[in-house]
Amino acid sequence: MSKLNYHHLYYFWRVAKQGNLTKTAEALHISQSALSAQIRQLEATMGVELFVREGRQLRLTESGQSALVYAEEIFKRGEELESLLSKGIQPELLTVRIGVLTTMSRNFVESFIEPLIRRPNTKYMLHARGQVNLLNAVANHEFDLALTNIQVLGTNKELWQCQLLARQPVAIVGPPDLPLGKAFSSRYKDHEWVVPVSESPVRSAFDSFCAQHQFKPRIVAEADDMAMLRLLARDTGALAVMPNVVVKDELLQGRLVNYLTLPNVYENFYAVTVKRQIQNQLVSELINSAIKT
Repeated sequence: MSKLNYHHLYYFWRVAKQGNLTKTAEALHISQSALSAQIRQLEATMGVELFVREGRQLRLTESGQSALVYAEEIFKRGEELESLLSKGIQPELLTVRIGVLTTMSRNFVESFIEPLIRRPNTKYMLHARGQVNLLNAVANHEFDLALTNIQVLGTNKELWQCQLLARQPVAIVGPPDLPLGKAFSSRYKDHEWVVPVSESPVRSAFDSFCAQHQFKPRIVAEADDMAMLRLLARDTGALAVMPNVVVKDELLQGRLVNYLTLPNVYENFYAVTVKRQIQNQLVSELINSAIKT
């Protein structure tokens, strides 16, 4: 049997949301000392510190932040269960929280969440983070899943679940009507290039391609963000290296042309989750939809 006292957890939850012990005690109609004692008992039971004091305010510790995420879910589900059992009312909204790597293609993200668009009684929240912050947030259950183009290869297999969603071919794109032909040739030497930064897997593959053809591109710009590469490809008149999905609208409109798809070069897109006792049903639906596409 769990040692967790949900009465204590409820008090913690209310204080964490309010951020002030006195105001929470007044709202709950109990004394401040009694409320403080309840939270200390919860901390003692769990063996962690949940708050640190900063003047008259309380700040959540790292453990407190994690506890708050769980408490939010627990009491939200409790309210839904009460409504379902007493009134037969289903939850008004299904919510999914998605973390997105800051440098990923926004077109891919939009295609991933497409099943949710115009779906009734559904809410989705998107948050952009760097890779480390992204994974920490998933581990702390701030997000239901994360979208990234960097495979998670950590040793903790009990924690991470990394699912390949799609492989997008990488192409050389540029303004229309360039006399480049269907095969890579010396004609490409006459043009400027915008490319991903050297740390990018796409850039590494392009560098290998260039070495194979003994070709040194005249690089005028580098970017680690696919949205910026899209703008540079669209507005500079230079050739650019990126997955087709990044500039799919420009390709359809004829503003850019795919001159050459690099052989055996792909950008991979992953969904990262962690094992949970209660899985968000929207997560599996989104992942399965993306894999089938």
